[in-house]
Amino acid sequence: MKKINIGIIGYGKMGKIRENSFLSSDDVKLISIFDLNYLEQRDDVIVCESLDELLNSGIDAVFISSYVNTNAEYTIKSLEANKHVFCEKPPAMNSKEMIEVSELFHKKDLILKYGFNHRYHYSAMEAKKIIDSGNMGKLLWMRGVYGKAGSIDFDKEWRNYKKYSGGGILMDQGIHMIDLFRFFSNQEFECVNSHVSTEYWNIENEDNAFLLLKSKEGIIASMHSTANQWRHKFLLEMTFEKGYVNLDGLITSTGSYAPEKLIYGFREFEDIHTAMGKPSETISYFEIDNSWLFELDEFISAVKGQGEIINGTISDATEIISLIDDIYSDS
Repeated sequence: MKKINIGIIGYGKMGKIRENSFLSSDDVKLISIFDLNYLEQRDDVIVCESLDELLNSGIDAVFISSYVNTNAEYTIKSLEANKHVFCEKPPAMNSKEMIEVSELFHKKDLILKYGFNHRYHYSAMEAKKIIDSGNMGKLLWMRGVYGKAGSIDFDKEWRNYKKYSGGGILMDQGIHMIDLFRFFSNQEFECVNSHVSTEYWNIENEDNAFLLLKSKEGIIASMHSTANQWRHKFLLEMTFEKGYVNLDGLITSTGSYAPEKLIYGFREFEDIHTAMGKPSETISYFEIDNSWLFELDEFISAVKGQGEIINGTISDATEIISLIDDIYSDS
């Protein structure tokens, strides 16, 4: 079958990660790249000087990995050019932009997928199977911590300028945790309370976000996302009527969040002397990250008409940006 011809918009860290995933696929071919900061001519791809040039370079689909302030604009222009679109998170600066994207998308017979990548980690996929089996019973609460240390030049990164990013650590890492809350609970959340602040870095965006969320069915979710976690940390704890499921660590390109573990156990308090508060646990370690390939496979299958977008839908993106808008408004 004919390969899907791809163009990359934005050739920074994420653009290069996506390009690398293409090398492991027999279904795609990278045709062109557009990035105003990357004009180095190459023999293997067309390096474009404008978005229009990329959209007219013989491609079927685009991967957008640009600054957040252009994500919605580039998505709209690509859809208008009848290209399938994969866009990194955050999908837009605000809900107003998401509404504009959604209105156009629903007029088109095209594929649109957003890069909520953490759903595709092995620990998350295995946890989802356990939860969906029903053996844990009703979900009671969720607690997430996602923190990074920044870097010596963190204050100069583009993500810390509101005009480019739309927000700070909440839009950068916190958005992944919010997505996982929705993914595992199959519910939407509203903000009960929040505190968004800049505690350490000399930046205009927040470097800490503390959230208390509640779903319509009463599930409580709390989250702390921070750029002051000097030892990188990812932890999601979920407690059910009959047990618990924890995701501890992630396999990433830096290795700084490893190891990636899935921990689960069942409530044991019938025997107060031997089991209360220390039930037997099952711990699985994961040493490989194929999340980028799994994301690509879902997108390409949908483009070929062999599947549909299950994760990172327009609905996922719209609901998350709406909630983040509310959080920023309340803080």
